[in-house]
Amino acid sequence: MTAIYSEESIRTLDWKEHIRKRPGMYIGKLGDGSSLDDGIYLLIKEVLDNAVDEFMMGFGKTIEIEVKEKIVTIRDYGRGVPLGKLVDVASKMNTGAKYDSKVFKKTVGLNGVGIKAVNALSSQFVIESFREKEGKLAEFERGELISERSLEANGNSNGTRVVFTPDNEIFGKFRFIPEYLERMCRNYVYLNTGLTIVYNGQKISSRNGLLDLLEENMSSPGLYPVIHLRGEDIEVAITHGRQYGEEYYSFVNGQNTSQGGTHLIAFKEAFVKVIRDFYKKDFDASDIRTAIIAAISIKVEEPVFESQTKTKLGSKETGPGGPTVRNFVMDFLRNSLDNYLHKHPVTAEAILARIQESEKERKAISGIRKIARERAKKANLHNKKLRDCRVHWNTNDERRLETTIFITEGDSASGSITKSRDVNTQAVFSLKGKPLNTYGLTKKIVYENEEFNLLQAALNIEDGIEELRYNNVVIATDADVDGMHIRLLLITFFLQFFPDLIKNGHLYILQTPLFRVRNKQETLYCYSANEKEKAVGKLGGRVEITRFKGLGEISPDEFRHFIGKDMRLEPVQLKKEDMVADMLTFYMGKNSPERQEFIIGNLRVEDDVVEDAGVV
Repeated sequence: MTAIYSEESIRTLDWKEHIRKRPGMYIGKLGDGSSLDDGIYLLIKEVLDNAVDEFMMGFGKTIEIEVKEKIVTIRDYGRGVPLGKLVDVASKMNTGAKYDSKVFKKTVGLNGVGIKAVNALSSQFVIESFREKEGKLAEFERGELISERSLEANGNSNGTRVVFTPDNEIFGKFRFIPEYLERMCRNYVYLNTGLTIVYNGQKISSRNGLLDLLEENMSSPGLYPVIHLRGEDIEVAITHGRQYGEEYYSFVNGQNTSQGGTHLIAFKEAFVKVIRDFYKKDFDASDIRTAIIAAISIKVEEPVFESQTKTKLGSKETGPGGPTVRNFVMDFLRNSLDNYLHKHPVTAEAILARIQESEKERKAISGIRKIARERAKKANLHNKKLRDCRVHWNTNDERRLETTIFITEGDSASGSITKSRDVNTQAVFSLKGKPLNTYGLTKKIVYENEEFNLLQAALNIEDGIEELRYNNVVIATDADVDGMHIRLLLITFFLQFFPDLIKNGHLYILQTPLFRVRNKQETLYCYSANEKEKAVGKLGGRVEITRFKGLGEISPDEFRHFIGKDMRLEPVQLKKEDMVADMLTFYMGKNSPERQEFIIGNLRVEDDVVEDAGVV
């Protein structure tokens, strides 16, 4: 039957209906909080951006953030929202002061949408403003105004306080990961020296900007002291490490542009040109940038981002009639970096030595790389190791943030996931048995080992993660000893050769249920022995308990529950205190007796590891 297209088919949604119906347009993907780019973090960021913009304009040096359970409270000490416009600012689209560059210059929130999206997507949203000894409060539920009233200032300093709870109807069973929130706060203070953020009582500040950012995020010392350069509306920090790959942190007007954009492209081009000119040698660009760890922050008027989530800069100019971003960055590095290298010959020698080392290794494996590329192309055409999806992360498709590749072991497990997946956004890569332990090996092994060569080709990360084909790289192995071992071997591979994949929050472990508890009326899936006991208590009476010993035992129909909207992902994270070299040496090195002693001393036998299926 053909649908009738008439006047009745056309609807006009009000602002909150549209946001709730199409949240992805405003906050990217929803997610459950497992990923840094999940929508619940963007809600916090939208409110924080407004508070930080106040600081950037010279008002309020402290921002307080409290996150308890699922309730977020953010208080700034800026000028406060004009009281007569408090409700409009929170609930009328395209309403804000940032259209007037005389009031707000070089800020992030320019389209009057952000805080309205937070309001519409929250089950409860309260905004208070204190301004010149007067105050006002407006309370909303899912974007609907419930009440508004004047407040007694009672000594409250000027500023704005926002309290909100992300809506379970939109986000489901979500959680805030404290490490992600702390990282977000730290990025704000690195980019705004003099700003203090108090996160759940912890004071976070930075004296040295991007220098602090690099040193906090490096898991081992650089080959030379960080080069830290500051200019008007631009700041960079650069060093080289001993790792493979390239690692970048890029920002525009205090916004973490995790996908880079015109400013990062310009930085890479400028860095290569300055180095070539300084040493008067036409080094290969990849040799110059291998193992680089760098951060760049620029400020521009009226930045153009490629989406509402503002993760990629599209601007070509720094402002109306201003120089292009490329020329702006190029000119700064040409002068400042060149001067620095002339004044610091020891650093210049260290950079030259690193470039020559990279050049030597590249030439040693160039022939192998060529053969490996051809082998990977042929393998992708003629075997089924990679079952690809239709949408990829390195495109502009609105579903790009959802793109996921599951790395699994064995035909039965990969078969179940393949039959259950969303073919638009989910791909599957099947390993053949346990992969090689790559600890202590050079990158030559990536091309010589068929499994790792094909995996690298599937992810498209040979030349860095900018062209990574999937936003989420998910290790999906059995929850047994062999499965855990495969996880460790894969994590070791990524830590050795592609650490930026982990540092940029792309690597996850898939959590699948250990138990199925059911009776004739209901089926519950449990991820631990504790959840299983609760399920038994809830269902009562005679229940059947199945212990899943491997992913291959879970039918495709059941698997749909675990890789759909309720998918549980555990992020693989690196912190400053995680000394990668020491960790890999201990857990993956040749110190077998030491490791064996550690395992025996920390051995635990849990009920859910040894229990078989049965009926209670």
